[in-house]
Amino acid sequence: MYVPEKVLTNFDLEKLVDTSDEWISERTGIKERRIAAEDQAPSDLALEASKIALNSAGLEAKNLDMIIVCTSTPDIIFPSTACFLQKKLDAGNCAAYDISAVCSGFIFGLSIAEQYIKSGRYQNVLVVASEVNSRIVDWKDRSTCIIFGDGAGAVVLSKTESSEKTGLLSTHIYSDGGHSELIQNPGGFGKERISQKALDDNKFVIKMDGGPTFKLAVRRMTEVSLEALKFNGFSLENVDWIIPHQANQRIIDAVGAKLKVPTEKVAVNIHKYGNTSAASIPIALHEWVCDGKIKSGDLILMPVLGAGLTWGAALVKW
Repeated sequence: MYVPEKVLTNFDLEKLVDTSDEWISERTGIKERRIAAEDQAPSDLALEASKIALNSAGLEAKNLDMIIVCTSTPDIIFPSTACFLQKKLDAGNCAAYDISAVCSGFIFGLSIAEQYIKSGRYQNVLVVASEVNSRIVDWKDRSTCIIFGDGAGAVVLSKTESSEKTGLLSTHIYSDGGHSELIQNPGGFGKERISQKALDDNKFVIKMDGGPTFKLAVRRMTEVSLEALKFNGFSLENVDWIIPHQANQRIIDAVGAKLKVPTEKVAVNIHKYGNTSAASIPIALHEWVCDGKIKSGDLILMPVLGAGLTWGAALVKW
């Protein structure tokens, strides 16, 4: 993982919008978030996380067959952020491209990588989630600017010959465009020309309807979690860790309650980083591994919901 150095606390936000540390903490669980420097692009954050992941895997970038960058805040519209990352890594001519599933991006990226590896087509795939949400929030809208932060997380998936049932066991992904209005950045590129009116109307920032999103997030994340466990022949009692998308502490708590999982089994770091969108699950995964909380043989469930709506889950045997 990698997060920028700059820390923006709730007390800092009190100076920008009509809010308070108490108000933010009670409604989101967030105390602070990281903000990218002016000269940091999403590909820069992705680079730092990717270096750590490659080193952990004992691989060089030239060993990669594919790079998937999951982001809703690309460096530019095109070329893809993955191509910029490929250049910075000096990864040769492996396939490199972006996917956009917003907060669900990392799980969707894992699902794509899973298919290529299980089919035997590729050996090593780098999946990176990198977001600079601070560039697309409205810093005058206290309902959204308090939530999001910047960061990146990365994993390397590799084919192994082990006969044991370990690693990425399965991924389960879904979308429902019927709820696309709940979370969106409505400013068009292919839909409409960028214009001064669109800028004046504040179309190029995150818009969110929190109430309905909350209810759908809890229901869909619970459903897909149970699906992933059933698919692999496990029950909730077998789960050692749930690493959910760090969207909101209330959502995390509600999903845990629905699944009847003890709070000590749920990974939470939203208080430090806010909602880093697609990067939140791999950031938490990295922290829990480095802190020694996740051990060999642990069963890890990773559910998510994001704009689209998109949702999914991955089940991993460490």
